[in-house]
Amino acid sequence: MADGNITKDAMYGAVAPDDFEAMLTLDRYGQRSTAFDKIISATHDHFWDPLDPKYIDFSEPWDMENEPLVPEDQMPLFRLPYIDGMLKDPKERIRFINYMQLRSFSSILHGEQGALNLSASLCHVLYDQGAQEYAANQTREEARHVTAFARYIKARWGRPVECGAALKALLIEIIEAPEVYKKIVGMQMLVEGLAMGAFSNGYRYNRDPLARKLFQLVMTDEAFHHKFGKIWADRTVPQLSQAERDLVEDWTAHCAQNLLFDRGDPRQQAEIYAQFGLDPERVIADIVQRRKERDPTRKFKGETNVFRVLIKTLLNARLITERTRWFYAMYVDMDELAAEGERTVGDDIAEDGIRYLQAINFKAKSGDGARSVSIAAE
Repeated sequence: MADGNITKDAMYGAVAPDDFEAMLTLDRYGQRSTAFDKIISATHDHFWDPLDPKYIDFSEPWDMENEPLVPEDQMPLFRLPYIDGMLKDPKERIRFINYMQLRSFSSILHGEQGALNLSASLCHVLYDQGAQEYAANQTREEARHVTAFARYIKARWGRPVECGAALKALLIEIIEAPEVYKKIVGMQMLVEGLAMGAFSNGYRYNRDPLARKLFQLVMTDEAFHHKFGKIWADRTVPQLSQAERDLVEDWTAHCAQNLLFDRGDPRQQAEIYAQFGLDPERVIADIVQRRKERDPTRKFKGETNVFRVLIKTLLNARLITERTRWFYAMYVDMDELAAEGERTVGDDIAEDGIRYLQAINFKAKSGDGARSVSIAAE
């Protein structure tokens, strides 16, 4: 194609990463899209500092040896007869739960690092000043997410674990992609959509107040990051030719499939089971058998289900048509999802978080704490 970025709106125009000279074009300085101004200015409402305990205090204790971070009913692996039978000691069950949470938090940390690098890469190529400023703003916010999750992991476990192979490959693919549409769809829509589901789920079920506060604070930022992708979809998708739509839609399904594989493939967790005296082959066999016995029409349920939130994000952005609907319909009831409207439980959590931050950031200003809150900045 003449435009590999599939640019349908000038504010998403881009130059080559090594073409800094283009940024010095005089006419460029007199042109600036206003589409992102509300998102940029709203950053004052959801500012927070992971190094300042008045926002979040990482010294808050948690008894990792005797207290599970999530309830047992949120651990599907305990429904496997082999694991349930082998892990009888209560403390060993707690250790298993909390180690699996380490894996989850580590994946989030690696994803946030990917979002940081992705945002920085957009700064290098977006030609419009408004779009570039937004990308710079997001880069700053993603940097504090990396700091915050790194500090939480250090406080609870000491250090993270390696990034899963599938997630690592996808993050590298998105960040190194030269096409802007791949970066926006891959990160702003899919990875951010997955993150909002994971954070909503963590906020609801994690028993550690520090973890819940961390999830909420990050969500106050992520809701706006997702909005950047939504603006792109609103201004781009309706103008796509059929060939371009197929290209974008197939890229979207490709990324979604990789994310599903990263979290759903038991082989990626084989080394975990050995650490707990479990035979990885027995565990994997149990998982395969359970999936065979499961009702094939069973779908993801719950408003905080990670993949359900991700797919709803794509559906609302019109990145799913009849061509690919069948793929997502294997996991969720698409008609049910469409009937729910655009809001998600994550929106409510983020808005409550913004009110919390306003009380800290603007408490000296009369009336600021009572301002209306919306993450639907246009």
